[in-house]
Amino acid sequence: MGSITSAKSLEQDRASLSQSLDIVENIRYPLWVFDLDNACVLWCNKSSLAVWGADSKDELLGRDMSANMSLSVAKRLAQYKVDFTNNENIQFKEIWTLHPNDEPTTFDMVFSCFKLDTGRVCMFCEVTNQSDRDPESLRSAEALLHTSVNISLYAASGEPLYRNPAARSNVHAASATLEQHFSDQKIVNQLRNAVKDEVSAVTEVNTVNGPRWNDITARRCLDAVTGDAAWLISEVDVSRLKATEEQAQFLAEHDTLTRLPNRNYVSIYFQTRIDRHLSLGNSGELIFIDLDNFKDVNDSLGHDAGDQLLIEVSERLMQMFSNGNSVARLGGDEFLILLTSDHDQTDIEKTVSQLIHVISKPMVIQEREVQVTPSVGVALFPADGVNIRELMRHADLAMYHAKDIGKNNFSYFSKDLSDAVESRMSLEAELRSALRNDEFVAYFQPRVDVGSNLIVGAEALARWHHPKRGMIAPNVFIPVCEESGLITELGKVIFKQSVIAQRNWSEQGHDIRMSVNLSPLQFAEDELVDELIRIVESNGGNAHRIELEITESVLLGNDQYTIDKLHDLVAYGFQISIDDFGTGYSNLAYLHRYPIKCLKIDRSFIQSMDTAKPIIELIISMAKLFGLYVVAEGVEEEQQLALLRTYQCHEYQGFLFEKPIELELFTNILCNQPKKAA
Repeated sequence: MGSITSAKSLEQDRASLSQSLDIVENIRYPLWVFDLDNACVLWCNKSSLAVWGADSKDELLGRDMSANMSLSVAKRLAQYKVDFTNNENIQFKEIWTLHPNDEPTTFDMVFSCFKLDTGRVCMFCEVTNQSDRDPESLRSAEALLHTSVNISLYAASGEPLYRNPAARSNVHAASATLEQHFSDQKIVNQLRNAVKDEVSAVTEVNTVNGPRWNDITARRCLDAVTGDAAWLISEVDVSRLKATEEQAQFLAEHDTLTRLPNRNYVSIYFQTRIDRHLSLGNSGELIFIDLDNFKDVNDSLGHDAGDQLLIEVSERLMQMFSNGNSVARLGGDEFLILLTSDHDQTDIEKTVSQLIHVISKPMVIQEREVQVTPSVGVALFPADGVNIRELMRHADLAMYHAKDIGKNNFSYFSKDLSDAVESRMSLEAELRSALRNDEFVAYFQPRVDVGSNLIVGAEALARWHHPKRGMIAPNVFIPVCEESGLITELGKVIFKQSVIAQRNWSEQGHDIRMSVNLSPLQFAEDELVDELIRIVESNGGNAHRIELEITESVLLGNDQYTIDKLHDLVAYGFQISIDDFGTGYSNLAYLHRYPIKCLKIDRSFIQSMDTAKPIIELIISMAKLFGLYVVAEGVEEEQQLALLRTYQCHEYQGFLFEKPIELELFTNILCNQPKKAA
């Protein structure tokens, strides 16, 4: 609050004030001059002694007011000094509670600027009335003074009517208007037009510390003084979370190894580019690349060498297609290139031949010369499709055909390759039969407490016992179920088995949580809530011990339908968790506008822990801030678990403890684990 004045100077100031203010010595209203630099009273009249519970003037003037001063009060006094320095005529009328001798007394106060002869700015304090407000009002006033949340009241015209200390300390001037405070004119227009009674957003604001991101809630109300329309706005600084959210968004859409766009990015932005290109009547190509014998590099030189090779291939592709064309890594040794310029067949084949040549050049890895070749598939649009998933599937089929004809080659998609599509249709028919014949069974992967390493929950996962082919992995049939819509029926089957398993475990004394995935298609069903409740009640289940996992895509619409459905599920007792958190459209709004209980950190962050540590730590910290618990997926190594324990993650699941297993084996493990201490 400024430089500390020497004891001699303080005595001189007090002597001068005693002479100049002698005329108001006997006024019955308590008055005093407060030294903002030294946190002490420079002068007071007799009436102020009772206010401060002081025996004499000398005793009051000798008090060090900073001794028991809260941080929020200190900040408020510092703000007074700034405002008085900028405007000597400004006054503040506020309700203050003083605590002399630890006895709280509340007063209506008027604070104004008082300049000493030396030019120093002090504060003239007047008690206009001892407040007789009810306790709730007094506590409300105190809360507004001490809270770190910015609370402001603006007239409909945008002029400021009130700011609590936290809000005042963050704006350049007390007169700052809505337009001056908010960077986004859209927010200002929403408040100006008053179409809604409440506006919520994460938006950029102008502050004394520069541009910041605030989570704001504005509610339309009436000014208690004039009765005119006004906006009451609360703001919380989320700049750090916003920056991390943007980093998480980048990581969600980019490969952590090569920094290339990943599959999530492709599904969104490649489709947008294709649509825009087709709208102009143009054509283009999607090129699918798979490195031949890449596994041999991993097996002979190790995964570090394989990673170096992938980085080198990525850099070569980026150099070759640096003119605005898009290169992505889909995972493993698969790459995708989108060309949105019209080419004839000769141009395409020239480009692909050059691509094969560039990738096939030898490279030095770990002081050894390594060479890989690519197999390349090409799908044309619109000839081979207009949907990115369809084009990827066709380009993938063409790539496998290139491998079949000798690798280090390329192939176009053609109708001759449509046998794969027929195979898919055959698989879909088998899936329908499997649902009718109860061939699907729930496997369960333990969810384990990070601290005690005891099982505290289970995630139900679908497995297919084919009568002829045996156990079929989910990555074979789940995509087909999703594309065909069978995922909703499969979801109900697994949910029912999960409810029964949880009930049986509970009856055996194992009261653990059961988590079950809901696909976006299943969640969109109008009868979902009633159907889940019916399954729980008809099988003697307990909804309070069942957690429903949804993906972030379910929450994208922020529509009332989604909100109502989530609240209906929670009202019945279910808990809601976000699966694969951080890989989709992570948004702070999800964490406090939806009834979410749990975040599951996607396995990709755990597997890339060296580069994703800040994101993992941020997700855990953010979850704690919002009262959520966190589950880490895909934990396979002790050092991963050790780091999660350091970050105080709540639960984990992964092969380090156990893979997904059948009901009987899970029950045996559950029965044999040590009892949790009371």
